Amino acid sequence: MTVAPSDATARAATAARPRDPDIIATIGATPLVALDRLFPPALFQVYGKCERFNPGGSIKDRAARSMIEHALSTGVLMPGISTVVESSSGNLGIALAQLCNFYRLDLICVADPRTTAQNTAIMRAYGATVEIVDRDPETGEYLPSRIRRVRELLNTVPDAYWPNQYGNEYNALAHQHTMREIHEALSQAPDHLFLAAGTTGTLRGCAEYIAAEDLPTQVVAVDAVGSVIFGPPESWERRHRRTIPGHGAAVVPALLRPGLADRVVKVTDLDCVRGCRTLLAKESILAGGSSGAVISALMDASSWITPGATCVAILPDGGDRYLDTIYSDSWVESRFG
Repeated sequence: MTVAPSDATARAATAARPRDPDIIATIGATPLVALDRLFPPALFQVYGKCERFNPGGSIKDRAARSMIEHALSTGVLMPGISTVVESSSGNLGIALAQLCNFYRLDLICVADPRTTAQNTAIMRAYGATVEIVDRDPETGEYLPSRIRRVRELLNTVPDAYWPNQYGNEYNALAHQHTMREIHEALSQAPDHLFLAAGTTGTLRGCAEYIAAEDLPTQVVAVDAVGSVIFGPPESWERRHRRTIPGHGAAVVPALLRPGLADRVVKVTDLDCVRGCRTLLAKESILAGGSSGAVISALMDASSWITPGATCVAILPDGGDRYLDTIYSDSWVESRFG
């Protein structure tokens, strides 16, 4: 005669079995590829960390998973009950939409007109609600308007939770693992790490791992012309209106700490286009705007990088979401022609 196991025994047996991988388990462990055609190794070696291979298509999957799973583990978020409210111009919104759909959470993403129709459609396909706000009348920037709308929603939507990517420590913690992957993939620590700065989560997480492991790696933060992250912009910068999202900010992120970056390089929107198109032509990598910013900074760094150095460029996303902008000749001509 077969005796049915007790509920406790059944639960213990289930817990003891290894968890089968799901889509969320594929976040991270992205490839590190040599960019030898664009950067000849005779000068210095460059590797690209290709974050487009995350399931949501960008590096923001890492931060979204870290923030959402921490909130779930502490009971701040309840599946089937809670609503996540966040400000995003694209990639984080998509990453959160994927996570929220997976964990049965509602999502309201506050975006702005720079968010492409494709990004909005992807978020809505996951079941997210997308609200578009206009520029802040005082600053002329979108971010203050987005944050103001987030705060309004927190006061009116029941069981609403704001991960706050600009100030959430779990955004930065996610990228300690990003830097660990880079470190473990190479025979020795890179001499230089190039990354785009927006919320500064990637910057802080990578820099803190480098400090904790006492690595010799110098961190190069790539910012946008007109951004205030690393100080007030020069007067000429204020005339430059950013149209390519993903790096730069109109407000200093709460995650930022002094001394995280050894060097700051600022790039224009045209630099981003140049970087993206050169990377595609030389390496056949279709990359997004902030990836182009990082590549552009590297292309202009030959005057100060020591010959023989090893560099890693974090490429935050792919270019399939920029086909109507960066990779559209008519769009480029209308903006820069």
